[in-house]
Amino acid sequence: MSSLSNRLRSTLFQTLAAVTVASVGLGQAMAETRTVESAYGPVQISGQPERVVTLYEGALDAALAVDANAVGAVITRGGSDVAEYIKSEAGDIAIVGAPAETNIEAVIAAQPDLILAPPRINQQQVALLSRIAPVVASNVPMFQPDSWERETRLFAKAMGREAEAEKVIGQVKERISEVAQVVSAKIPAGQRDAALVRWMPQGPLVMAEGLFSASLLQAVGFELTDKDLVKEGRPHSEPLSLENLSSMDQSWVFLATLNEDGDKALDAARKSPAFARLNAVQNDQVIGVSGQLWTSATGPLAALAILDDIEAAVNAIQP
Repeated sequence: MSSLSNRLRSTLFQTLAAVTVASVGLGQAMAETRTVESAYGPVQISGQPERVVTLYEGALDAALAVDANAVGAVITRGGSDVAEYIKSEAGDIAIVGAPAETNIEAVIAAQPDLILAPPRINQQQVALLSRIAPVVASNVPMFQPDSWERETRLFAKAMGREAEAEKVIGQVKERISEVAQVVSAKIPAGQRDAALVRWMPQGPLVMAEGLFSASLLQAVGFELTDKDLVKEGRPHSEPLSLENLSSMDQSWVFLATLNEDGDKALDAARKSPAFARLNAVQNDQVIGVSGQLWTSATGPLAALAILDDIEAAVNAIQP
């Protein structure tokens, strides 16, 4: 996160003076207080928040999945709005920044009574945002198969919607079982090797095996590998040259782009002999997917959308 300017600090303090505590409501003020463990220590929250600002795509997904009233969100990576897969649920939500930069004035204007933040937000910004509303920053380790599940439970506890979280997590697990059965029935065991790749203008990036969507591919039976191209703790490899495309080749390649620039770069690459030589290309098993969903999003609603994509791809296999 970038450091906040003195101008934004001044704006924050001036605007906060005009924000009335009465907007939170007397009922919430008198409600039972609970403690939520956050990245920078415990946070005290009273009642069920009524206006939630999310500074992280996974937080927005979790909030909407448990029917909370999300009033602010950041744009998706490579876009100018929230991700397409979640637009209908988000409605006309206020944009309060980008993944790497929060617009403090927009957060204040949204009048939140809870702010949900990403794992890597810095402590200085948390302290500043806490002057607006309680801030719960994810303390869940990234790139673990159950990271989305643990994060959903964390944010749901902050929102006072733990029962709703368990329900939607159960729905995801049911879908994983259903899609795993489809994969098992349609793809022989020795033909389930796969790679997840995001195509950028500077070239393709092999995504880490621990990435959210990659863990879902593995959960339904695909054998995913990044071929040690991704450094530990990183979400993806360095860009590959066309000459090195064979290093990402598998029986299946799930191929994502984020925006029009990525689409154009991929269209140009498809015309190259190196791309045509890929096994996945020759077997017609390059599956185009949304980069916003597959390589940026996380959460139960994203999981359900990704599982739908996987099922559709496998069901499209010709006997």
